[in-house]
Amino acid sequence: MSELFDIFVASVRDGYVQVSAFVAVTVLLFSLVQYWTGGALVERLSDSERIQPLVGAAMGLTPGCGGAIVMMPLYVRGTVSFGTVVATLIATAGDSAFVILALAPKAGLYAYGIAFVAAVVSGYVIDRFGVGVARVDAAVRKIDPAVTDGGAMSSGAPVPGNPATGPHGFEGDSCGTHDDPARESPVLTPLSHAVHALWWVAALAALALGVTYLLAGAPEVPLELGLSFAGLFTVVGIAGTSLSFFLYFIGRRYLGDGQVGRARESFSGTYDTLVHAAMETSFVTVWVLAAYLLYEYGVVLLGVDVGALAAAAGLFAPVAGALVGLIPGCGPQIVLTGVYAEGAVPFSALVANAISQDGDALFPLLAVDKTAAVVASIYTTIPALFVGVGLHLLFGPMFGFGVVG
Repeated sequence: MSELFDIFVASVRDGYVQVSAFVAVTVLLFSLVQYWTGGALVERLSDSERIQPLVGAAMGLTPGCGGAIVMMPLYVRGTVSFGTVVATLIATAGDSAFVILALAPKAGLYAYGIAFVAAVVSGYVIDRFGVGVARVDAAVRKIDPAVTDGGAMSSGAPVPGNPATGPHGFEGDSCGTHDDPARESPVLTPLSHAVHALWWVAALAALALGVTYLLAGAPEVPLELGLSFAGLFTVVGIAGTSLSFFLYFIGRRYLGDGQVGRARESFSGTYDTLVHAAMETSFVTVWVLAAYLLYEYGVVLLGVDVGALAAAAGLFAPVAGALVGLIPGCGPQIVLTGVYAEGAVPFSALVANAISQDGDALFPLLAVDKTAAVVASIYTTIPALFVGVGLHLLFGPMFGFGVVG
């Protein structure tokens, strides 16, 4: 019981410092650009179908999951194509990017460069030809019968081949126009605003701690309280997650941002932009914590060893790397990159994992449209297997490639 409790506390702490702080910055920057341009950014992207997969891949390539998380609500509201979602997820570097760039920068640049090319090619192929979508959708319908073409969630029927939205697009209502007015309460309204302010203080502190943690190579941080790095890491992480839960389950009703996981077209002011970024990040925090607990408890109770799985011999190594990438969240991917830096995993497995992994970006899509998330995960795994196995056959395992020291 003590070990299970420690896992719970560590997951509460780590999810906020290692993920949420970085997501907050990315979502805030994107939202501020939306506010400053009066929504022109999303409108421009919606009107530029030809560059959408390229933009999605570029957003996914940014270290951390924030750039990719920004793209998911745009698909839900019909702004970008399904191919763009796949391109974003294939290119997603996740938090493991910080680790590999610190421990093996050359390997990281090559791996994510290859992932970017695979992302762009896959995105355009899917939007142009819809390769295998009908069969994949038919299989996924058995999991979730409420499915539309490409898993798109829409209030209307899908429009296959619509030149305005692509073969996986849809024409539905705008899910992210403006949220319902805030409720008024003499206690909960001022309390929600105070929690929101404290949340940003925690986010800034967590960002500083998270950057320091990743630059140090993602070491083990003991659970302790105090003014030491580990103590602040624990205090800020637990406080940030607690504040996020309050905002997500209670505060959003009193701050005027009741809908989450949707893209907003515009904002009424800077404070409204800050509130939206905090709400979206809190939404991700809840899902990230659930994934952390599922993964960590699975490792303990089932005896799963991610490192041993990915270090399988021969051609099974890139296959294992791709399969590990199917696990949502950044935890398993950070483990794999750490094992690669130790020389136990070949470069082909690292590349396969870089292509297959969706990081934390899949959680907003899972929460809003499970079918689209499942289909997208299938599509990110296919190029991962081809590229990973191909690299292994052409260049061999390349153990220790690019590792510093």
